[in-house]
Amino acid sequence: MRILFVPVSAPTGSGEYVRSLAIATALRAMTNAEISFVLNAHAPYAAAAPFPAVLLPSSPTFHPREVSALIRDQRPDLVVFDNAGRTAQLKAARDSGARVVYISSRPRQRRKAFRLKWLPLLDEHWIAWPEFMAGPLSATERLKMRYGARRPTVRFFDTIVPTPTDAESVAVAARFGLEPDQFALVIPGGGGAHPGAKQGPRTMAAAALRLARSGHPTLLVGPHGEVAGHGTGLRYSPHLPIRDLAALMARARVVVANGGDTLLQALSFQRHCVAAPLAQDQVGRIRHCTDAGIATGVGLDEMEVARAAEELLHDGELRAAQAVRIAQRPIRNELEVAVDALVRLAA
Repeated sequence: MRILFVPVSAPTGSGEYVRSLAIATALRAMTNAEISFVLNAHAPYAAAAPFPAVLLPSSPTFHPREVSALIRDQRPDLVVFDNAGRTAQLKAARDSGARVVYISSRPRQRRKAFRLKWLPLLDEHWIAWPEFMAGPLSATERLKMRYGARRPTVRFFDTIVPTPTDAESVAVAARFGLEPDQFALVIPGGGGAHPGAKQGPRTMAAAALRLARSGHPTLLVGPHGEVAGHGTGLRYSPHLPIRDLAALMARARVVVANGGDTLLQALSFQRHCVAAPLAQDQVGRIRHCTDAGIATGVGLDEMEVARAAEELLHDGELRAAQAVRIAQRPIRNELEVAVDALVRLAA
């Protein structure tokens, strides 16, 4: 069984790659599948990818000929496109006899997947957000799904993330001198080309420093570690494998993140979250979580972020009330569902 993952990959941001890596790692643990990736050579994780990877000068979407030729040469049984892909690449996969899964986590990519010329090329379309946030299938989408001999299975996935054991969580926290359930975890993300996003990680790093200086055990994971100078009390790691990061999310008292995949991953561990948008499409997602009472949405301001996190760290009654709402509107980790679906397709 040969499986090829083609996620969007860039010098900043890693959500698609992390999702694909989590699925690929789980697949390797339970099957003898031959797994490979197509990645941007300039992505910070490309050189250390734990699977064979073909490296391109930019994201795979911008290389339709190279990716199509690779698919025709490798003839995989299954190709997973995560927010990436061109019509020619999908056709190459279909013509080579591969099953095709397309994952969308943005409105534009969702619209692409429902184009009439794409629908016959897909076996499955996974919308990588909870249905209450992404919105159910529209009347137009339902209408398109009624016509034609071949239409993909459409699934909503709350989130996909490795599931660490309690022992893993305790061990990873101990590496940073942290006690489980007693620390704040700040994960700014890498920013990107969106307006305001470039300074977003620096703003969240500054909020992490405020928390540490207020006496709260705090770990910052990501860029701008220069704020964690001597005597600040702020722990810092420039990068962590996704399983280690999941282990920390599972036992943090409060997680501070942007409105991307990390927010949903932390919520799947029933953590208390403070979220600030680093891109326009994250504003609505954070608002959905805030309206549901399962997260605290704030503006991208270091004092506002730090104040909201400190309130959750201090106020046990506030955390208890939020925990009830999180239980009522759970965000599910659907890694096993994803793996099972791919195994069935490839078989």
